[in-house]
Amino acid sequence: MSLVSLEHVSFGYSRDRLVLDDVSLTINEGTSIGLVGESGSGKTTLLRLLLGLGRPSSGSIRFGEATLDAGNAAFMRTYRKSVQAVFQDPYSSLDPRQTVLGIVSEPLQSLRIAGDHRRMVIEALEAVGLDGHILGRYPHEFSGGQRQRIAISRALVARPRLVLADEAVSALDLSTKVRVVELFKQLAAQVTLLFVSHDLAVVATLCEEIVILERGRIVESGPTHEILRNPQHPYTRTLLASVPRMAGVST
Repeated sequence: MSLVSLEHVSFGYSRDRLVLDDVSLTINEGTSIGLVGESGSGKTTLLRLLLGLGRPSSGSIRFGEATLDAGNAAFMRTYRKSVQAVFQDPYSSLDPRQTVLGIVSEPLQSLRIAGDHRRMVIEALEAVGLDGHILGRYPHEFSGGQRQRIAISRALVARPRLVLADEAVSALDLSTKVRVVELFKQLAAQVTLLFVSHDLAVVATLCEEIVILERGRIVESGPTHEILRNPQHPYTRTLLASVPRMAGVST
């Protein structure tokens, strides 16, 4: 079942400078999709549009049967409860002035979600392998990997249907990255995941489907194992060749 879809979406600051060009993409409930492309390919712009932080220059974004309307406060409250994000840098994405309780409970408060917020925060922290006793601590007291786990728990606390992850492991050191990728792999079995990355190796580990974005256009998409074993587009082959440990996947 389609959860969120982009239909012929273009976005640009002028007619001569399109960041996204006629992008159509369906995110089905229960899937894990990797959106891959180099810097400047339009990945982050696409994510911003999905979060309602901008409007397409043309085309539309649909949530179920409804068109995403950033000007409709009631609709956006429902949408943001269903769609949450994890960003790249765990150091800048957490407010240093807030405790863990304040940070993770923020979506519950802003979305006016009823219930025992403290208990809900503890459950979200435990879901990412953190102890509920850290509620009164501040971001600077944690490692990069722990901060990213806190950021993931903030995304999960409202029990969204879709999690958008924007380069969510690229700022981590290698050993921490491996652990956080494993966490995302577990989460992908529970929620729909759109994982935005320039790293094909990470996407191959996490995602059932892959979408290749080059200069604002989707040039190839399909099941991850098929695309990586038999890439059809020259850009996909170039990306694959740049990842030495995956060289044996391409045939």
